[in-house]
Amino acid sequence: MKVFVLFCCLWAVIVDGEYLKYKDPKQPMVTRIKDLMNRMTLEEKIGQMTQIERYVASADVMKQYFIGSVLSVPGSVPAPKATAEDWINAVNEIQKAALSTRLGIPMIYGIDAVHGNNNVYNATIFPHNIGLGVTRQRIGAATALEVRATGIPYAFAPCIAVCRDPRWGRCYESYSEDHKIVRNMTEIIPGLQGDLPANFSKGVPFVGGKSNVAACAKHYVGDGGTVGGIDANNTVINSNGLHGIHMSAYYDAIIKGVSTVMVSYSSWNGVKMHAHRDLVTGYLKGKLKFRGFVISDWEGLDRITSPPHDNYTYSVQAGVSAGIDMVMVPINYTEFIDTLTLLVKDNVIPMSRIDDAVKRILRVKFTMGLFENPLADLSFVNQLGSQEHRELAREAVRKSLVLLKNGKNTSQPLLPLPKKTPKILVAGTHADNLGYQCGGWTIEWQGAAGNDLTVGTTILSAIKKTVDPSTQVVSQQNPDVNFLKFNEFDYAIVVVGEVPYAEIQGDSSNLTITELGPSIINNVCGAVKCVVVVVSGRPVVLEPYVDKIDALVAAWLPGTEGQGVADVLFGDYGFTGKLARTWFKSVDQLPMNVGDRHYDPLFPFGFGLTTQPVTRN
Repeated sequence: MKVFVLFCCLWAVIVDGEYLKYKDPKQPMVTRIKDLMNRMTLEEKIGQMTQIERYVASADVMKQYFIGSVLSVPGSVPAPKATAEDWINAVNEIQKAALSTRLGIPMIYGIDAVHGNNNVYNATIFPHNIGLGVTRQRIGAATALEVRATGIPYAFAPCIAVCRDPRWGRCYESYSEDHKIVRNMTEIIPGLQGDLPANFSKGVPFVGGKSNVAACAKHYVGDGGTVGGIDANNTVINSNGLHGIHMSAYYDAIIKGVSTVMVSYSSWNGVKMHAHRDLVTGYLKGKLKFRGFVISDWEGLDRITSPPHDNYTYSVQAGVSAGIDMVMVPINYTEFIDTLTLLVKDNVIPMSRIDDAVKRILRVKFTMGLFENPLADLSFVNQLGSQEHRELAREAVRKSLVLLKNGKNTSQPLLPLPKKTPKILVAGTHADNLGYQCGGWTIEWQGAAGNDLTVGTTILSAIKKTVDPSTQVVSQQNPDVNFLKFNEFDYAIVVVGEVPYAEIQGDSSNLTITELGPSIINNVCGAVKCVVVVVSGRPVVLEPYVDKIDALVAAWLPGTEGQGVADVLFGDYGFTGKLARTWFKSVDQLPMNVGDRHYDPLFPFGFGLTTQPVTRN
């Protein structure tokens, strides 16, 4: 057996009688990179800088253009409700095409795993970042396993934006308005990539092994500080503010060995980040000594101009010159490749810039072990949606819930609710809607409504499972006054909130809960003792209803494990969560963040009532 293994290893590094250092895992990485780059043509180097979408990544395209990376946009799947095996087969087919090229350089496949492996049916969907608690590193490790379960080695996560205005449609992707919390949450990076060895060099990318994935800190930099919370807009702030608030988590990410950094669509004081050489090359690569690769966002180069794609030659020149190494093209790959090739041949972009980009991309690929293990196997398929991960997500839900009010009179709290009582009402648009619980970036880019998009537990199902068998649970989404009058309910649970959204589609100037929500609150809470559970990606307008509500819970976007909500409502666990965002009274106050001179919130940053678990016989 040892002789056979040795023969296989020798065969891998000797091709047509020539010893290929880059294929020899015993060689130092710097030697392997140098050897490979010396063999590469310009076409092969530019191919490595090109990332394309799965549905255009045919075998012929991969081979003809030497494509270096492929991604799946949300909704782009091998088959409806594709299994882990379906994903592995699809990824491996693309990889085999990459390996069949002259130099056999493996491609790197990426996916938006931003709250679990959220594009994949039956994956565990964790709470979105706005609700994440102290379980961050374990969530990273679980997400890595579920991404690897589908044969994918690269996750476009974490988002380390500091959302300073909840009107921003990506605010739920941000951990907090406070940069210190966001810095702490970069612990998810070693969860995804593995723990760094002792004395590991700062700025060097790290991926621990086959159970880990390459991570991506995004969106560099200032994406959460745009004027008016408008997505991809202009962040107007001085250098001290940018570095003190928005840059600080990148220091931690780089120290923790993050493999890649994605650039933001937004601008800083009028200069597009995708064209900001001082911040990408000068600061990130120079001052912070980041040695992984910098990737654009989806069509990020196109959006350097307004309107997008108005002068594509200029955009490619500006983006690549700024220091972007890999370009998420992701569809019009021939235009990108032809444009960049011409810019290099015309000496507009120097070959040294191309070599820097390719060296960084290869460094990450060698670090990941892609040259030794390019093809995925079935080792991790049982990790997708595993019970262990669902229990972890359920724990994260429990810890993320914030109790904002408990009883109209503090001496008579409503929570925790009794499990055994004659009859209770569960109402609201969000009580029995898994899609609403999960929010955007779930199976589809914008998310979806309903209960068949993936596998999980709705809040209503969780309530029914939790109460005593003798308790009658009546479910009525929008009960009218007569229904409430002629039924004697002991209490009501009203679940309302926002419908799913992502990116600019989620930008909101009014931050109101979904239609019917206000009338359901007024009708039900006007007739029955009620607890209102708000399912939302950010603070929303609640001040007009607070006095009428007996108890109020912020549940954020809890994901597939709605049982975590019932666990705390009924006292199996206590409320412990604290607000990582200021809850405003009126949108007219925005932006308003903790530490501001005029700070008059409905519920301040750090607020959260607590309860004790109930001991039951």
